[in-house]
Amino acid sequence: MTQTQEDVRTRTFTWTDPATHAGLVGVRPGLEMLQALAAGEIPPPPIMKLIDMAEFIAEEGSVTVRLDPQEFHYNPLGSMHGGIISTLLDTACGCSVHTLLPAGVGYTSLDLTVKFLRPVTLASGRLTCTGSVLQRGRRTALAEARLTDAQGRLAAHATSTCMIFEIPKTL
Repeated sequence: MTQTQEDVRTRTFTWTDPATHAGLVGVRPGLEMLQALAAGEIPPPPIMKLIDMAEFIAEEGSVTVRLDPQEFHYNPLGSMHGGIISTLLDTACGCSVHTLLPAGVGYTSLDLTVKFLRPVTLASGRLTCTGSVLQRGRRTALAEARLTDAQGRLAAHATSTCMIFEIPKTL
């Protein structure tokens, strides 16, 4: 199969130095930092620009992200790649945990278990992915996220365990 000029599409995007975000983690409480990100006071991290995330909302114990499926999200089967779906679910889970953390405390994902329930395509419309913390302990937190299409149908579900740790102070 030969590719024609009409088949070729291009995309250009920019992003902010990721060190900007890394330097902010642990300086402010998690909820405050993520709400500043949502308000545009902090530039979005590179991944949000890469996948062209449409919206980010942070509340205590919960984060919602929205994304419009686009062709550049597609896999060879003609639907959204599972990695993009997993990125949305991981973001919603992890950031939900982050909203509960005080300044000086960070987290990292220990695992992410994803169930893909229906294909996602352009016809799915705007996706909404909402994460919430199910349980937070001293060392770990358990969160879940639900990805729904524009009609409210569940397209994917995930659970994630996050490790919680004190951020080392630099001298």
